[in-house]
Amino acid sequence: MEALKTLALFVATAVAEIVGCYLPYLWLKEGRSAWLLVPAALSLALFAWMLSLHPTAAGRVYAAYGGVYIGVAILWLWAVDKVTPSASDWIGVAVCFIGMAIIMFGPREAAR
Repeated sequence: MEALKTLALFVATAVAEIVGCYLPYLWLKEGRSAWLLVPAALSLALFAWMLSLHPTAAGRVYAAYGGVYIGVAILWLWAVDKVTPSASDWIGVAVCFIGMAIIMFGPREAAR
């Protein structure tokens, strides 16, 4: 159950980060309203806060989170950008998820 909670928190964190970066992209590249920067800033603050909710060392959380971020970004590519991911995209996501699982849930030596 703890693994599912961790994964769900990583996914929510990734969505917050992607939204926080996508909204300024819309403003800068597609001429949308600068008001999009307000929810973007809030989303990035939420992203930073959610990363702090994990009960393990920050460096480990950041490393493992990166793998989940990649998976969520590929889903964003598909759902929002309407670009179908390639087989190599999905293989890359699988490799990243395996790496995330090893980092977060692998055995550890006792702390010194």
